[in-house]
Amino acid sequence: MTAPATGTSPADEEPSATALGLPAWHATTPGRRAHIARVVALLDQWAEALHLDPAEAAAWRDAGRWHDALRDAAPDALRPLVGNPSMPAALLHGPAAARRLAEDGETRSDVLDAIRWHTTGRVGWSRTAQALYMADFLEPGRPFSRERRAQLAKGVPEDFARTLREVVRERLVWSLHEGRALHPDSVALWNAIH
Repeated sequence: MTAPATGTSPADEEPSATALGLPAWHATTPGRRAHIARVVALLDQWAEALHLDPAEAAAWRDAGRWHDALRDAAPDALRPLVGNPSMPAALLHGPAAARRLAEDGETRSDVLDAIRWHTTGRVGWSRTAQALYMADFLEPGRPFSRERRAQLAKGVPEDFARTLREVVRERLVWSLHEGRALHPDSVALWNAIH
């Protein structure tokens, strides 16, 4: 399940790939980099409010920085990295980026799993992955349901688990509203946390 297209406004900064710490193999447009910067800012805000230890805060930040590193790459370039010829094009970028990061030496399984499944969700995820899943959907640059999503984003430090349930629900409802099929991992996540 893919969230709605990333929106940008004239006020959005367009950070460089270097400033974001993207890998050399990234494939991102300026608008995508602005989205990544907003996701990282939200994750940093939550990490501070939750008083995370430095290692977990760094994992959240790195997952945010790298989750869409290949989002703007051509599907034909990503399929060989993923090895699943039937995977929908919109889902390829997470698994492909996780593979490239692992090849580059990234070993934190919570970071790699967060990136691999950030579009669909996954049962048994770490808190890093859950935070990325929420931040990717709740970042303020997306043009839909801004007030509702801002309210949910504010609730993450207050009640992480409740907010995760609400975000999973919102993403499933959005997919149904758009006439999209529900991904089995998304449904399984809902059933596990409901």
